[in-house]
Amino acid sequence: MMKVTFTDSVKYQAITAAPVFTDNRHSAGADTLDEASAGAISRAQKGSRFSGKPGQTLEIKAPSGIEAQSALLVGAGDRDKADALCWEMFGAHALKAVQLSGADTLVYDMRGLDASASAHAAFGALLAAYRFDKYRTTLKDEKKPSITSLQFICDDSSTAKRAFAPLHETAQGVELARNLVSEPANVLHPENFAKRAQSLEEFGLEVQILDEKDMKKLGMNALLSVGEGSNFGSKLAVMSWFGAKDSKAAPLVLVGKGVCFDTGGISLKPGAGMWDMKGDMGGAAAVTGTMRALAGRKAKANVIGIIGLVENMPDAAATRPGDVVTSANGQTIEVQNTDAEGRLVLVDALWYGLRFKPRQIIDFATLTGAIIISLGHENAGVFSNDDALAGALDTAGKASGETVWRLPLGAGYDKLIDSKIADMKNIGGRAAGSITAAQFLHRYIDDTPWAHIDIAGTAWKDKSDDPREPTWATGYGVRLMDRFVAQTCES
Repeated sequence: MMKVTFTDSVKYQAITAAPVFTDNRHSAGADTLDEASAGAISRAQKGSRFSGKPGQTLEIKAPSGIEAQSALLVGAGDRDKADALCWEMFGAHALKAVQLSGADTLVYDMRGLDASASAHAAFGALLAAYRFDKYRTTLKDEKKPSITSLQFICDDSSTAKRAFAPLHETAQGVELARNLVSEPANVLHPENFAKRAQSLEEFGLEVQILDEKDMKKLGMNALLSVGEGSNFGSKLAVMSWFGAKDSKAAPLVLVGKGVCFDTGGISLKPGAGMWDMKGDMGGAAAVTGTMRALAGRKAKANVIGIIGLVENMPDAAATRPGDVVTSANGQTIEVQNTDAEGRLVLVDALWYGLRFKPRQIIDFATLTGAIIISLGHENAGVFSNDDALAGALDTAGKASGETVWRLPLGAGYDKLIDSKIADMKNIGGRAAGSITAAQFLHRYIDDTPWAHIDIAGTAWKDKSDDPREPTWATGYGVRLMDRFVAQTCES
């Protein structure tokens, strides 16, 4: 994570960026740059099509009068409508424009703006700076990011620094989630993932790891059935943070699907694109990243994160289509398709989470390809038995930039998963695939307010117009849950 500092003193160096609003309304920082350069900035702007629209950038190389490699104008949109998300996008666009420039420092002149603008611009820049180059050994220098330091010139640096502190911890959680999704499955198998969860104890989390022997005693045979064909033992990691004033108050429980690699099992997936299935643990990554963020910023809330970690492989010992397994709450499941495995992991993990008598329980999973057909890559799908919870998630999604869209549940969908030989079957046919998957989970929920968030379209993306998101792993869910906890558990 790169160095971020806030200062009241003005010192232009390397590359200096300043916001410009639509209709060429300059910020105080941009005006100062223009004055120092004897109008060179405004002349360059007039000779371009730069108008201050969000995402626009205009770099002026070595303007006279300014001790900087270049001045960078960055569109910030309508000043009267600039909110936290606008400043995140501003910070991200600026960083992206010069990330490979060769300069080591990017200065943001944020004078004339409140401290929150600087804090969120820094947050956006950190999100934009993320890259997963761990396994690249022949990358040429000109392709490597050069910016290692961000400096924000602002009117009240101490307030900006305080405002940024919790955002920095959230960024750390997002980075962790992205790293987990990006790791190849030969590195991040269930046993290794469990160790990484255990390592979060250094941030104050209480972490318990259940192995296959523990889960067999509890009757968690639905989850265990998924990993029968793997050489790696399945795990259940429980990460607890008790930061509320009353440490015994009912917690929020988060549950994540952690299929570290999904071949489809005996119901084998097509080979083309199967490499993406290393990311089928995106739900577990979101929960793990969220717990890291909450612990890092010392959230005043009680939150428990539970992740079911398995690998779905074809093998002589693997679960077969047509097998019947008994889940931890006693319900029987006819496994008609071993590629509908995530819901088998989730129901036992949800059962375990309900043992904590939570105030609410929310699960995250890259559960169905059908959700991508429904919502594309713009929104995650939300299913819930509680209108207030669904509404709070929608509010947190809009505020964090990780948006959700609610889809229905109902008896007509539920009957599609009735089985002729067991309590239910694990698929409901082609129609309403995301909904029938949610209905499957719903059968395991009592009266506890619950939401299922299908992130198959948002956990990873081949491309994105959002500068805060890298290609591939987005870390979706961490910002959403961090905001949800702040708005509903800490307020």
